[in-house]
Amino acid sequence: MLKLISLIKKYLGAGQERSQKAKKNIFYSLLLKAIGIAISLLLVPLTIKYVDTSRYGIWLTISSIVAWLSFFDIGLTHGLRNKFAEAKAQGDHDSAQIYVSTTYAILAIVFTSLWLIFLFVNQFLDWSSILKVSQAYSSDISVLVVIVFTYFCLQFVLKVITTVVTADQEPAKAALVEVVGQAMALAIITILVTTTEGSLINLGLGLCVAPVVVLLAANFLFFRGKLKIYRPVLSKVKFSHAKSLFNLGMVFFIIQIAGIVQFESANIIISRNFGPEEVTSYNIVYKYFGMLSVVFAIFLSPFWSASTEAYQKNDIAWIRNGMKKYNILNIVFVLGGILMLFLADTVYDLWLGKDTVKISFALSFWGLVFFSFNMFAGKYVAFLNGISALKLQFWSSIISPLLYIAVAILLIDNFEMGVYALFIASLIANFNGFLIAPLQYYMVIVKKKKGIWVK
Repeated sequence: MLKLISLIKKYLGAGQERSQKAKKNIFYSLLLKAIGIAISLLLVPLTIKYVDTSRYGIWLTISSIVAWLSFFDIGLTHGLRNKFAEAKAQGDHDSAQIYVSTTYAILAIVFTSLWLIFLFVNQFLDWSSILKVSQAYSSDISVLVVIVFTYFCLQFVLKVITTVVTADQEPAKAALVEVVGQAMALAIITILVTTTEGSLINLGLGLCVAPVVVLLAANFLFFRGKLKIYRPVLSKVKFSHAKSLFNLGMVFFIIQIAGIVQFESANIIISRNFGPEEVTSYNIVYKYFGMLSVVFAIFLSPFWSASTEAYQKNDIAWIRNGMKKYNILNIVFVLGGILMLFLADTVYDLWLGKDTVKISFALSFWGLVFFSFNMFAGKYVAFLNGISALKLQFWSSIISPLLYIAVAILLIDNFEMGVYALFIASLIANFNGFLIAPLQYYMVIVKKKKGIWVK
């Protein structure tokens, strides 16, 4: 065991400072992800035990509805991530602080306004009728919605700190903030289960207060420590800087919307053409092979902001070396995916119960192919996101959802393909990731081209 720890320390300490930072963050992010998953697994049955299945479903539904508030971020934090990293790489700490302060101010104004509007509108809403649940829950739901809405508004402002530490190439610290919030929520729900009777309001407070308290503490601690020179202050709020944040953020926002439209439309297309039970099959395969992308994304997470710094400092050798390592890792993950494919039926039976859901080999195969290409594309897209070379990706994202729907319908109606047609349509529609993005990387890094390639 000591030898293993020694080898890990040696590996994490090898290479230049940027590489060491990336490896340490990947290692700790993986550990924190595992802890987060464990907490989630414990929290679900405990919460159901506290409020019963019906009321837990109400909580999930309200959370999902309110979560659409995320669209009001309009990609602003993505814009901050790049602008902060660029300013810091150039040694322009004053601009970095201005971007941080301005982002906090804009989000505070936006979400305070939304909160006040909601408080006014909420008194006229009958949530029991909206959710089609018993009127017995009416008063509790009305209070719960206010709690959840308030939580999401506060979270969107306070979570700017996690964007800043991620832009500072320390995504593990952002993951730590999330895990501590989850752990505190688990502790609170455990106490509630043993000391009180089931209550939707108590549940909402338990699950919402903990993350907000942790985020408040994170803002205080980080901005009192290493990030002190970037702490948000009113005198540094410059709305003249908002334009560059909004311009960049809006591009990220459109790209994000395109992805959501594509994902959400899949369930509708499947339900209309194959029935709702096939929606379940598709989503099971998506979640199963999607684990490859989730874990790969942890390895990839430091590369975005590290690329920003490396490109600003013209450290092209580091970028090329990093991409080479990610290509090797990509191959390892694909080999792991092939193993997952051959174990798929056994895993489905253990996970869901034998013969609960019938999933064809073709659906699993194309799920693997889709996520393999998704990982291949991810590293090139992360680099291009890091250097804000978004123009080609932006125009591709406008075309992508329309192409996806058209190809999916064509494959189903004209070629009579099964549910796996949705994965094939996704591959074709995401042409930017596996065709344009690698070409763009090659033109920027290898050929040293500018123009449309770096816009």
